[in-house]
Amino acid sequence: MVVRDGVCRRARVLFAGEDKMAKEIVGYIKLQVPAGAANPSPPIGPALGQRGLNIMEFCKQFNAKTQGMEKNMPIPVVITAFSDRSFIFITKTPPNTYFIKKAAKIEKGAQTTGTQNVGKITMAQVREIAQVKMQDLNANNVEAAMQMIIGSARSMGVQVEK
Repeated sequence: MVVRDGVCRRARVLFAGEDKMAKEIVGYIKLQVPAGAANPSPPIGPALGQRGLNIMEFCKQFNAKTQGMEKNMPIPVVITAFSDRSFIFITKTPPNTYFIKKAAKIEKGAQTTGTQNVGKITMAQVREIAQVKMQDLNANNVEAAMQMIIGSARSMGVQVEK
């Protein structure tokens, strides 16, 4: 196992309950794909194609995993590509901005931060967003996660009411 810059270059992967040899990780691909709407067109096709991965297999697996979610919700996904051209992927929660725009019922944030107010959200809505995002945020508790959400809202021009 080679560890460089804190990143492990080999990974143990479980297949059907049995532990196989560690596979060489070729790289990681980070994409933001609409839930249930993955297709081989850009950006997915070129990103997976340059690593030699099966694009249609990813699209089928991703769409199956996200079929219960709201259509076209942006889902960040991290794809780990292996040397034998196989892959695994991890889906994350949608970005803060998606939840904030949805809670404030706005199309987009302010064009100039700090001078425009485009909407308002309540602390209850902030807490709700923080609880959903908690698994992906670098926060120790919900209050710290709420502060992150408030910062995102402020930078979008959305006011948080106490």
